Amino acid sequence: MRKSRLTEQKQYKLIEQFVAGSTARTAAAIADVNKSTAAYYFQRLRELIYGAVEYDVKFAGEIEVGESCFVGIFKGKGGRCVDDKIHVLGFLDCFKVYTKIIPDTKLSTLVPIIKELVLPGSIFFTDSLPWYYFLDVNNFKHNRINHPELPTDRQSHFYVLEDFWTQAKRQMRKFNGVPKNHFHLYLKECEWRFNNPIPMRQLNMLKKLVKKNMV
Repeated sequence: MRKSRLTEQKQYKLIEQFVAGSTARTAAAIADVNKSTAAYYFQRLRELIYGAVEYDVKFAGEIEVGESCFVGIFKGKGGRCVDDKIHVLGFLDCFKVYTKIIPDTKLSTLVPIIKELVLPGSIFFTDSLPWYYFLDVNNFKHNRINHPELPTDRQSHFYVLEDFWTQAKRQMRKFNGVPKNHFHLYLKECEWRFNNPIPMRQLNMLKKLVKKNMV
């Protein structure tokens, strides 16, 4: 990490613990560093991941889109859980998830975002919630689907996005909540882990990112 005082060996131990999903406290004990040092290093890893995956993206072809609300997973003063919520829009393309935080689910919010990210002529698959109806009249082919009525292959594909929401919320709750002002970093970490599920691949990717940002 840039100007890090940690030895390369301790950095790699922390990276391994990050990939394993350990808490900063556990990682600090294994790498023999201060808990605050481990927490800060984990935060820097999340910033590197965010920089690597948050890029300009354009979707085309068959796209699945869905929205989820993250509620009650945020840390407030004293580390207590805050009953707050954040809306997230998710896109699924070739079994890869891309997420974008949105202020609300109003048409005035969704239409510009989807027009920006998805090329005209694309085919959308969504659930039957009413705020997706606007896709029918915006140069997109739109299929509203009820899960039990789907063919088996389409069911398995559609459930990928739902699996991501479940996995992301479970991971954030594991740490007894996340700071709301850092939610975007934790969200992209979840996205990155989901799209790269093999631990060894995660490890190699992080090592390369850290090496690239060292001086």
